[in-house]
This record gives sequence, C-alpha cells and structure tokens, in this order.
Amino acid sequence: MAAARRIAVVLFNLGGPDSAAAVEPFLFNLFNDPAIIGLPWPLRPLLARIIAGRRAATARGIYAKIGNRSPILPNTEAQANALAEQLGGFGETRVYCCMRYWHPMSPEVAAAVKSFAPDEIVLLPLYPQFSSTTTASSYRSWQAAAAAVDLRVPTKLICCYPTQPGFVAAAAALIRLGITECAAKTGKRFRVLFSAHGLPKKIVSRGDPYPSQVERSARAVAAALELADADWTVCYQSRVGPLEWIGPDTDAEIRRAGRAGIGVVLFPIAFVSEHSETLVELDMDYRHLAEQCGVAGYVRVPTVGTAPAFIAGLAELVRAALASAAPVRSEGGPRLCAAGDACCVNRVA
Repeated sequence: MAAARRIAVVLFNLGGPDSAAAVEPFLFNLFNDPAIIGLPWPLRPLLARIIAGRRAATARGIYAKIGNRSPILPNTEAQANALAEQLGGFGETRVYCCMRYWHPMSPEVAAAVKSFAPDEIVLLPLYPQFSSTTTASSYRSWQAAAAAVDLRVPTKLICCYPTQPGFVAAAAALIRLGITECAAKTGKRFRVLFSAHGLPKKIVSRGDPYPSQVERSARAVAAALELADADWTVCYQSRVGPLEWIGPDTDAEIRRAGRAGIGVVLFPIAFVSEHSETLVELDMDYRHLAEQCGVAGYVRVPTVGTAPAFIAGLAELVRAALASAAPVRSEGGPRLCAAGDACCVNRVA
C-alpha cells in the first residue's frame, strides 16, 4: 500500500508584536521590507530604524488598548487548526503559520517544514487580494528562507482569491447580520462600507492589482447581498506618511454618511483576521468619528476569521492547487487582474 502524501500548507500573514517590547522591532521589520520602502541597502535599514523609533511610542499606545499585543497570531493559529480539520484525510497534512514581520517568520517556519519532510508545499496567503506589498513580499521572503535551509520540495502558491465563493459567502453572511442590526436603529437607511487597507498611489501606478481585486471582492459580496449600487462603496483606511494614497478614505465616507443621516455597516474586506487596524482603528477611532458626525448607527462587521464557509473555501483552494500542474495558481485562470494591471502571476513568478 502506497504511503500517503505528506502535505505542508503554509499560511502567510503580516504578523504583529506579541508584547510592548516587540513593537519597535516589529516596525523595523515592516519598514525594512523592500516592498514597503524601495531604497537600497544600507539606506533602507537606516531609514527603517529612524521611522520605527519615531513611531514606536504611538504604536505602543495603540497596542496598549488591546492588551499590549496583536491578536493576529492566535487568530491565524485558529484558522490553521480549522483548515487542518477541513483537510483531514487528504494525505498527512500539517498547516503552518508564517508571519512576515514578527514571529514565526519565514526562516523558522521553513526549518520546521523541512523537518516535516513534505512531498509538496502549498503557500496560502491570508490576503484574498494580491498586492506586491503583501503576497509578493511574503512569497519572496519564503523563497529566500527555503533556499537557506535547502528546502527543495515542489511548491504551489495560491496568489489570490478575491471572489472565492467561500470567502464571499462568509462575508455576506456576517454583513447580513450587521445590516439587520443597523436597520433596526436606522429604519433601513444605511450604507455598507467595504474598508480595505490603503496603498500609496505610486505603488498602484506600477500596476499593482490590489485596488481592482478589492473592487471585485466588494462587488461579489454586494451581489450576494443584492445591494443596490447606491447602498455600498469601497473605501480605504490606515493611511500614514506624506505620500498620496488611493481613496476614497474610510473616514471621509463615514462623514458622508453622517451628512446623509444614514447608518454605516462597515466590513473589513481585505482583512480575514482581527488586528489593530480592526480592533482599534475601526472599533474605536471610527466609531468615535461616527458618533461625532451624527451617523445614525455604526456597526462594524467582524472579519471572516474561522467562519466555516471561509475555511471550506480555503480548503478548496488547497485541493485545487495540489491538483494543478502549474507552479503558480490564480483563481479563475491566468488573467484575473483588470486590464492595465501587472498580472499577479507574473509579478511573483
């Protein structure tokens, strides 16, 4: 009887500090990423050190509001455990969490995967929409770490899944609950805001497909909810620094809803696990803004997390990747990006 295939599934996520002391080194890792700051070595680490030092106190204040640590690793571990259950019986499968900017990062995860000695590896970013700053950055970090430990195993990357049916169904179900809550306060007068982390315009001008994929995700969820075009919009949060960022801004959309006298149902369309941008920025800062602006009702919808439909969707992606002959797989075929975008497959291949 042939031995079962040994499969390693590696979940990519950004990561977050696990203590107040970890905040500054976490920020250094973030700003030292060439995908974030494109300066060459040694200028990039020098600038990253300066930025991290300047922002550390403010960031520690943010994390102090949620227990002095990011919940993103425990959230990702819960998703890994749920996915492992979904993949039970599909060979001998282990699911690993791999963070980009704080532990466990690519070098330690690659070493653990090599010890497992899998027959195949599937890299699954917990970023439904592709960006050079997230999926491509995590993938390049993984490639370097795998090479460093001589991990020579057939590897598939699932580069993006903005309209994966499980993701869309999970998001729609959660938003539907939020709409019911908001409608009870506002008499059915509301707008759904699909809020995503922003990007500087200069990154998008290089062909990054992230905004078009965010739009695809939002449109698919809005269709599942049968929302009229006037009842939803895409917006962007977490803008920092002096660069010009893509918009519209989430805070501007909240103010617009206040002027219109309607409620807001806000869903983090590009986040699949809770972290500071959802628990502080959305739950605290934007809720306070909504109250100040006279928004009739403000409901923040949770991320999809371990929603069964979402986890089932991830399992479908893993199975499809293993069945594919292509080394890099894109949901829906090789041309998912909008016309004019640099294709995500080409950007990470």
